[in-house]
Amino acid sequence: MSDKTSAAVAAWEALFRAQVAVLRRLNQEFPTGEISFNEYDVLFNLSRQDGRQLRIRDLNRHLLLTQPSVSRMVDRLAARGFVRKESDPGDGRGTFVCLTDAGYALFLRVAAAHAAAITHHVGGALDRDELRRLRELADKLRGSVDDS
Repeated sequence: MSDKTSAAVAAWEALFRAQVAVLRRLNQEFPTGEISFNEYDVLFNLSRQDGRQLRIRDLNRHLLLTQPSVSRMVDRLAARGFVRKESDPGDGRGTFVCLTDAGYALFLRVAAAHAAAITHHVGGALDRDELRRLRELADKLRGSVDDS
C-alpha cells in the first residue's frame, strides 16, 4: 500500500469513527420526544431551501435513508401537520415536500437545543480555528464526490 493510500485510509477511518461517535451521542441527547433525529433531518433540509420545499427525489439525496423510508417518513410528518405534499405543476409525476408553519416552528424549537449539544460536543473539542478548518476540509471532501 502506498503512503498516500495508507494516509487516505487512515484519514477516512478517523473521520468515519468521529462522525459515528458524535452522531451516536447527539442521537442519545436529541432534545425532544416530538420528532426523531431522522425526522428532524427532513425538517432541517427543508428549512434550508428557497420556499422551504424540495421535490421528494431531491430531498432523498440529502438524507441517509432509502427512498421508501423517506416516503413513509414524509407521510408520517404530513399526517402530523409538519409538512405537506404538493404535486409538481410542471411534472405530474413529481411531488414537492413543503415545510408547514407548524413544522418550521417545531424545527426552530428543536434546532436551538440541538445546536447547544453540537456546540458542546464539537465546539468543546475544537477551537474556533479548528472548527473553521474542519468545515473547509469537509466541504472540500464533499465537493470532490458530490454528484447532486
